[in-house]
Amino acid sequence: MPDALLLRRAELLDGRTIDLRIRAGLVAEIGILAPGAGEHVIEAGGGLLLPGLHDHHAHVAATAAAMDSVRCGPPEVADAAALAAVLGRAGAGWLRGVGYHESVTGGLIDRRWLDRVAPQRPVRVQHRSGRLWIFNSAGLEVLLAAGGPVPAGLDRRRGQLFDDDGWVRRTLGSTPPAFTAVGASYARYGVTGITDMNPGNDDDAARHFAHARASGALPQSVVLAGMLALGRDGLAPGLALGPVKLHLHEAYLPDFGAVVALVGAAHGRGRAVAVHCVTLTELVFTLAALREAGVRPGDRIEHASVTPDEQLREIFDLGLAVVVQPNFVAERGDAYLADIPSGDWPYLYRLRGFSVAGVAMAGGTDTPFGAADPWAAMAAAVSRRTAHGQILGAAEALTSEQALALFLADPADLGVTRQIAAGKAADLCLLDRPWRVARDNLSARLVRACWIGGRLVYDRVDESPA
Repeated sequence: MPDALLLRRAELLDGRTIDLRIRAGLVAEIGILAPGAGEHVIEAGGGLLLPGLHDHHAHVAATAAAMDSVRCGPPEVADAAALAAVLGRAGAGWLRGVGYHESVTGGLIDRRWLDRVAPQRPVRVQHRSGRLWIFNSAGLEVLLAAGGPVPAGLDRRRGQLFDDDGWVRRTLGSTPPAFTAVGASYARYGVTGITDMNPGNDDDAARHFAHARASGALPQSVVLAGMLALGRDGLAPGLALGPVKLHLHEAYLPDFGAVVALVGAAHGRGRAVAVHCVTLTELVFTLAALREAGVRPGDRIEHASVTPDEQLREIFDLGLAVVVQPNFVAERGDAYLADIPSGDWPYLYRLRGFSVAGVAMAGGTDTPFGAADPWAAMAAAVSRRTAHGQILGAAEALTSEQALALFLADPADLGVTRQIAAGKAADLCLLDRPWRVARDNLSARLVRACWIGGRLVYDRVDESPA
């Protein structure tokens, strides 16, 4: 890679057509520029040049593991017969399934169901929520043979384990997965930054991320949310300390006073909090806790899946940001329409309501619990169309410009939209066409090239490895 690179005739979002020079990993100049002696030149042909996209809510390790797992839910697996076929395949050792949803089988499967379709090897299947593992008898036997304390969330009779993924990893002696495939996939989408929202992220996880970045396996910059103790002694270059993540579950909410104390402790260390809220009960609980503890800049609601007007106004009044997943409208909208009372439909995965109210908003995919493609999420934000073609919450649709802005938000301040400017890191995404054409066909197929720190990590023609 030459020290300097000149991009010629690229369009910026403000409509200007410019040349841009990259040098030493930075945007060195913007204007009408002549090539230097021996300088590598790329003709953009009027294609839109963006700051690299940022996925503001992802689970990188789980995504990497999912890439080595079999899909067990929609759209790939739609019924019980198809699920039995993918789980009953021949082989030795663990079979790991992900993305399962009870709509596939008309109710939650259990140990006995798995024993009927896959008795010959250890099997574990993860619900698409990420909260539930289901084991067959062979798998349960492997786990229990290790001895040690058995988590309270394990139902041996049904082979179901709620909310203790860490016990499975520790018991099986699992090592963190390689991030190479995740980094390459994100590069193809033009993503140059990720906020990892695993609530269990600790300094061991930070070291794994640091190694992945140092080795080039994960070229994207990373904001690491997680535990209160995360990053007390600082983080490696390329990693930034994110908020303390609190993952609520409506069925057994934590002690209110303990949550208020945790928020106060996070704020005392200069960290914001990010709270998982997928039900109205969780949101009401969170807003009450934040009122009691006080709010600092950067405090945010993850998902805000159900937000009536009263809670939306309170989110604005408290100065909170919201990180949304518009892809869930496309991916899960048909199930929402079937399972959720119609009176709640206007409040599901709101977008325009937050925008009109002045709430800072950013976009995440929640990969692997949602598809990792931010362009598909943008398209869903504009169309509000489910997989079966139904419209869910038309009044909450965004314009293409607003949808794109969700993934251009600054991870350090979600109310700020990142811009390309001289002196900034050359984290760039080049499309193959101008915005006036691209805006009506939001798709990852538009991405022509991606640079991170001035290094080409994706070229649609050459498909350079990340």
